Amino acid sequence: MKPALRALSPASWRQSFSLDGRDVARWFPGHMAKGLTKMRSSLRRVDALVEVRDARIPLSGRNPLLQESLGLKPHLLVLNKMDLAELSAQKKIVQRLEAEGLRNVVFTNCVTDENVRQVIPMVTDLVASSYRYDRQEDPEYCIMVIGVPNVGKSSLINSLRRQHLCRGKATRVGGEPGITRAVMSRIQVCERPLMFLLDTPGVLAPQIESVETGLKLALCGTVLDHLVGEETLADYLLYTLNRHQLSQYVRHYGLAGACDDITSVLKQVAVKLGKTQKVKVLTGTGAVNVLQPSYSAAARDFLRAFRSGLLGPVMLDQDVLQSCPPSSDP
Repeated sequence: MKPALRALSPASWRQSFSLDGRDVARWFPGHMAKGLTKMRSSLRRVDALVEVRDARIPLSGRNPLLQESLGLKPHLLVLNKMDLAELSAQKKIVQRLEAEGLRNVVFTNCVTDENVRQVIPMVTDLVASSYRYDRQEDPEYCIMVIGVPNVGKSSLINSLRRQHLCRGKATRVGGEPGITRAVMSRIQVCERPLMFLLDTPGVLAPQIESVETGLKLALCGTVLDHLVGEETLADYLLYTLNRHQLSQYVRHYGLAGACDDITSVLKQVAVKLGKTQKVKVLTGTGAVNVLQPSYSAAARDFLRAFRSGLLGPVMLDQDVLQSCPPSSDP
């Protein structure tokens, strides 16, 4: 059962998110454009695609350009970071993805290797059902791993190597976008069957379909925070948590209660964490030192807590799922 927010009518919370003139940046660096071009040119030596998305944004976390450019190959969708996602509507997520033509879906957590063992058998079956010639004549599999930045593509590769080869990292991972900047050479992840993966840079669409989608992508770390604004992202996170009646942030920071005003929340967080600094303020009797909360430091911690799961599992695409037609299943 979800913890209750303070006793306020639903109308007391924001029903929409206003940017108030704040600009949400587009992020399409040169290495992304070059990476997409190289990915297209590498398709002829690829047997299948493994697309990785963040499980918190299973619908918003796609790049239409990848589907349009690379969609002719057998396709497995991996919804990673399942431990951070609220998955009570998992069946509905799968149904919605199937309606979009994505019929091969697996939820994973590459940190704990949960469900990762399903990936290679599923890819092998996909390739076998898609090719008419005998695979015994060409026993090697070459699979391209694709997705937007910071969804765990490199982590998936390293997880597969741990499980199937008992080897360490073959590719760098990080908590921010842009770690992988080029289509790399083949990385072996399995002996039987002999399978190699191509790690690729995360690629965003040059024009994100809506501001709301852009904010969801940014919350999950697909763009550098300062390009959108840490306090803007923190405000959108607060709006989302309150709208879905998720009050774990209140307990995590020991706040007096749930609140829909980001300035008030960040001020309380800054004081709780000791993120304050002395500033001189002129008064009628002279200058005095007062403690000023660091709103940017509080916003960074608020985002970090969300991304590491300390504020509880969240489904950022809940509004999109609610707009889906009801299932016809009995």
